[in-house]
Amino acid sequence: MMSYEKLDVYQLSIKYLSCSIKIIKDLPKGHADLANQIKRASISIPLNIGEGAGKRSKAYSRKYFDIARGSAMECAAALDVCSVLEILSEKDKVESKQLLHRIVAMLTKLSHSI
Repeated sequence: MMSYEKLDVYQLSIKYLSCSIKIIKDLPKGHADLANQIKRASISIPLNIGEGAGKRSKAYSRKYFDIARGSAMECAAALDVCSVLEILSEKDKVESKQLLHRIVAMLTKLSHSI
């Protein structure tokens, strides 16, 4: 098992990625740009957590955890956009936002603890 796999925030980010893929599949036609943005930001979270966990320097680890945090915030904003466009169910929005809230909080704490 790789070190990043032991992190709860990594496991949550994978869970959120799974949720985001469902959201993307459910988007109506005509929203390919938004789907791509959600996909890229969702994938960025676990990838940057993994890269940050692999860095030897605390400053570099913090940098990648901060990038992952920014991607999580971007995902939350994308959910708001979907909500305004009325292309996201309230249930999916609430579940996804709860995961993202936890991810952001954990990454904030992780960045400050290094």
